[in-house]
Amino acid sequence: MNLTTLSVFALVALVAIATPGPTVLLALANGSRYGVRRSLPGMFGAVMSDFVLVGAVALGLGALLAASEFWFSVVKWVGAAYLAWIGLRLLRSNGALDLSQPGADIGDAAARRVFAKSFLVAVTNPKGYLFCSALLPQFIDAAAPQWPQYVVIGLVFAGLDFAVMLGYAMVGARAVRLLRQRAVRWLDRSCGAALLTLAGSLAFYRRSAS
Repeated sequence: MNLTTLSVFALVALVAIATPGPTVLLALANGSRYGVRRSLPGMFGAVMSDFVLVGAVALGLGALLAASEFWFSVVKWVGAAYLAWIGLRLLRSNGALDLSQPGADIGDAAARRVFAKSFLVAVTNPKGYLFCSALLPQFIDAAAPQWPQYVVIGLVFAGLDFAVMLGYAMVGARAVRLLRQRAVRWLDRSCGAALLTLAGSLAFYRRSAS
C-alpha cells in the first residue's frame, strides 16, 4: 500500500465517519453531559470497535454477514434494539447533570458504562461490517502481506474516528457552556430522536440492499 492509496482511503473514510451516525451522536450527547474530558471513554469504546470491524473484515466475517441472512438478521436486530433503547433514554432526559466540577473525572463505573455504550452501538451495527467489507479490500494490495496493511488501515480509520468524535464532543460541550441545562435537554432529545430514527432504518435495512 503506497501513500497515495492510503491518502485516498483516509479521505473516503473521513467523509463516511463525519456523516452523523450513532457513535458521533453519542459523542455529541456525551460532550454536552460530561464535557470533552469525561466523554473520552466513549471515544475509546468507538475506537475499539473500529479495530473489531477491521479485524472482522480481515477474517472474512463481513463476508459472512453479507452471505448469511440468519447472522445478518441477528446482528441487525440486536443493534436496532440497543439503538432504540439508548434513543428512548435520551428522549426521556430532563437535562440534569452536575456542572459543579466540569473538569473532574467521572467514576470508574460511569466511565465503563460510557465506554461500553459506544462500543456496543458500533459493534452491533451490521452496516459497519458490510461497509468495511465493501471498502477496505479495495485498498489492499493482494500481492503484498495483507495483515500489515489491515493494521495500517485500522490505525488510520481509528485515528480519524477519534478526531471526528472529539470534534462532536467539543460542539456538545460548547453548547452547554452557552446554554447550560436547556442545551443538554435539547441535545439529549435531538440525539435520542436521531438514534431512534437510525434504529428504525436499521430494522428495515435488508442485506440485499448492501
